[in-house]
Amino acid sequence: MAFGTLEVKLVNAKGLRGTDFLGGIDPYVLIQYKGQERKSSVARNEGGGPVWNEKFTFRAEYPGSGDDFKIILKIMDHDTFSADDFIGETTIYVEDLLALGVENGVSELRPQKYNVVGDNLNYSGEIQVGVTFTQKETEYDGEELGGWKQSEY
Repeated sequence: MAFGTLEVKLVNAKGLRGTDFLGGIDPYVLIQYKGQERKSSVARNEGGGPVWNEKFTFRAEYPGSGDDFKIILKIMDHDTFSADDFIGETTIYVEDLLALGVENGVSELRPQKYNVVGDNLNYSGEIQVGVTFTQKETEYDGEELGGWKQSEY
């Protein structure tokens, strides 16, 4: 089994459809991977074309348990006085990326556009995201283990 870091670069979005009565949205993204979740900053007053340029890291293993190798990005609209609204989501499948990273030490999906799909499976804009997987030598990657450093031999 190989261990590593999955880095998600959240770049921007375009054409996000607002759910508020006045149409203004303050979007943010919930990024989920195998039980781990990260939250982007809220893009206040940027409407349907927010720019984040943020990076998020997740612990990854390959082949690992289960076959659920996907990153789910849920785009939400931050509301101050009510529950946040769901705008849409997209899924990025990363099993091949992880396999290539295990083989080569690192693999990358350069930032590209993914369609955002809303509740009723309608097009709700697009989001630009990149993903990189970097394999570590061991689960602890050279960290001292119980006072002993792992040998190279």
